[in-house]
Amino acid sequence: MKFNFFHLMPYPDYDKLPHEWPVSTHGIDSTRIQALYNEYIDEMVDAENYGFDWVGCNEHHFSPYGLMSNPNLIAGALARQTSKAKIAIVGNLLPLLNPIRVAEEYAMIDVMSGGRLVAGFLRGIPHEYIAYNIPPSESRSRLREATELIIKCWTEDEPFGWEGEHYQFPAVSIWPKPIQKPHPRILMSASNAESAEFVAKMRAIMGITLIQDLSIAKAAVENFKKTARSYGWEPTPDDILVGQQICIADTDEEAKHHMASAQTYFHQTLMRPQRSAQQLVLGQSRYYTEADAGENFQKRLATLRGRTVEEQIEAGSIICGSPQSVIKQIKRLRQELDCGLLNLTIKVGNMPGSVVRRGMELFRDRVAPEVAGL
Repeated sequence: MKFNFFHLMPYPDYDKLPHEWPVSTHGIDSTRIQALYNEYIDEMVDAENYGFDWVGCNEHHFSPYGLMSNPNLIAGALARQTSKAKIAIVGNLLPLLNPIRVAEEYAMIDVMSGGRLVAGFLRGIPHEYIAYNIPPSESRSRLREATELIIKCWTEDEPFGWEGEHYQFPAVSIWPKPIQKPHPRILMSASNAESAEFVAKMRAIMGITLIQDLSIAKAAVENFKKTARSYGWEPTPDDILVGQQICIADTDEEAKHHMASAQTYFHQTLMRPQRSAQQLVLGQSRYYTEADAGENFQKRLATLRGRTVEEQIEAGSIICGSPQSVIKQIKRLRQELDCGLLNLTIKVGNMPGSVVRRGMELFRDRVAPEVAGL
């Protein structure tokens, strides 16, 4: 198995709960955020020496939920300060961005890192379309067209023109091209049948970033495999990525205590202002074209929010405990989901840096040696 040290870069210092999105920055000291960037980048740089095969970042807007409005800037820093780990951008929100710019920046990161980029192409959280004033109903068609355009940017040596539904460019020829040939591995969400079809068509890594229950995740994996076979290929564990919040401590009790506190902040503070905005977008747009997909998305979030840490461990939606317990939980995921890639969020909410660092040490010394060969 391979493990991604995934970072949201959350803002951990709220003492009052924000209620509305976008969240005001009144009273927020940017020098404090400078310190957080340094702390978080240090954790990510160090991760490759703590048993992690990938280092991952992502994109969010107008929210303390994640301080990376442009993960490519962070990836550029990681490219220079790491030497072994894959740099996984999970991912750029393609429907909100200029796909030519994404193609250029991703290619630069791949070259700067010596061919270590994993290129995430995602749609993003529904309400972020308000931030960039993009119609949510166009999200899926924009994602598909942008993906095809970016791949052509990477693989076509001669200048070409593009006349699509959403993007028109009279002449395209990006410099440089990526080191990886024919192009870097692509990672896309495939948690439902609607998305799995295109991910399988592109032979991309399927990502499930939010697990409600193992049975639901297993059904999504099986659907992806079935769809991939219809396109003439057989996914391996290296084509399946599963996301988990994780806390490793010296004892089960300590880990559960830290996770419960961090998740309270995550759900009640970081996620709270986003929920009303998400409901507005899902209720008044065609972000999801399947009738039940939006409802299922909201149900997943509500279910996770309402469960205790013990219930989440039992359901397989988080990893939490002592090293021995964490090893058992990872082995369960590997067996049940046939996944070869785990996307692990170690900094959950306002979890203290000392707890994050201790978890990294325990992962390196006691967990990774037991699970890397699965």
